[in-house]
Amino acid sequence: MFKERLWPGALGWASILAFAGVLGLAMGPARPWLAAGVGLVALAVGCALAYLTASRVEVRDGSLIAGAARIPARLLGAGKTLDREMLRAALGPGSDARDYVLLRSWLPGAVSFPVVDPADSTPRWVVSTRRPEALLAAVEAARAQAAHSEQIG
Repeated sequence: MFKERLWPGALGWASILAFAGVLGLAMGPARPWLAAGVGLVALAVGCALAYLTASRVEVRDGSLIAGAARIPARLLGAGKTLDREMLRAALGPGSDARDYVLLRSWLPGAVSFPVVDPADSTPRWVVSTRRPEALLAAVEAARAQAAHSEQIG
């Protein structure tokens, strides 16, 4: 099993903090307690929005879940980890527009899986993650479990 939430990077958190600070400073001339209250509310709202918009990547119940999309692991081929340069090449000129891509540019790695289902028009999944080796291992384990279940059943 694999579970990860793709939180914003350092720049995202700094932007939330800076925005809350600017709102607080803007209210400073009115009343200091109002400035503090507005700054804290803005910080809380920014953190809540960061939580709500942070995509999840999971391997659960035999499926890879990336953001709002889900695919059974048995429909994925052998995956490979991508470092920053390999990811840039994979998504650069010549890439297929039909690929499912969950990209977070501040993350250093990703995993690429070919889709082996002939009925699926998506040729590949590319998913950003902080732990590419762990995600690859979890999908491989789910694929092996699905293959084992098919042999038994």
